[in-house]
Amino acid sequence: MSAMRETMASQPAALRELLADTAPVEAAAEALAGRRLWLVGTGTSWHAANHGAWLLREAGVEAWPQQAADGAAYGPAPAPGDGLLLLSHTGAKRHANTVLERARAAGVQSVRIGARDTGADIETVERESSSAYTASHLGTLLRLAQLAGALGADLGELEGVPDVVAAALDGPGPGVAAPARLLELTGAGPNQWTAAEGALKVREAARVAAEGLAVEQLMHGPAVALGPDDALVCLDGGGPPAERLDEIASLGEAAGVRVHRVTARELGEPLSVFPLTVAVQRIALEAAEALGTDPDAFGYDVPGRKAAWEAVEL
Repeated sequence: MSAMRETMASQPAALRELLADTAPVEAAAEALAGRRLWLVGTGTSWHAANHGAWLLREAGVEAWPQQAADGAAYGPAPAPGDGLLLLSHTGAKRHANTVLERARAAGVQSVRIGARDTGADIETVERESSSAYTASHLGTLLRLAQLAGALGADLGELEGVPDVVAAALDGPGPGVAAPARLLELTGAGPNQWTAAEGALKVREAARVAAEGLAVEQLMHGPAVALGPDDALVCLDGGGPPAERLDEIASLGEAAGVRVHRVTARELGEPLSVFPLTVAVQRIALEAAEALGTDPDAFGYDVPGRKAAWEAVEL
């Protein structure tokens, strides 16, 4: 059994532990209250930064996501009256650390969310052995939801998230087989970032060509390239644009695309990111298992790839 599968199975219990551990989030909320917040991350943490911005805006917070590499190379940078939420599972990414070090030197109130025993201010889960981060990503999303709630957001029944995640893990899967050419994932609102995370996980775990786009972006151009060699996954968490997802699904079916509709509306749109994230994790893992790729290896099981990648500082 892969470490990715084992870690995914641990997610409901991990989320219950985090829900019971409120002290670090309450301390961070007190320190960050009334500030404009910057959420910075790389890769999966970049997707979490965008999810976090959606959640914090439910509390009326001015929240801006930023790619760590862009913040390090170009800016803009948080001002001393702002707050920084640095999202980094391990604390080892160079661009994220550059942004954090500069912010702290400038007197910006800064909080890092990350895995246990990595020096994070708000901890999530044990550091994962699989390169395909799953539990640490959901843990980060839960910490961001807790923070948004502490700052005044009404997100719905956050206590119900572990059970919904368990159902998404244990119930019938999305049943998405790898297509001949491209796996397209799409979502609306906060779930455009669930689609992006799904595409990242599918590529990383199964080495299948995948793309994740917001439904309106997909509608205005990219969708015309989809055909019978492709599959389309529509992630429906409810909310105003749900009708648009139905339209893009129908357009895909008319073009011969294999279309999969994945719906999770039971907790409302803001919290739908949790079960829908599990759904895309399952798509990635099950594609890897069907194709015989190692979902834990970051592609290092391909001869020559490890040496090439180890020469690059991430």
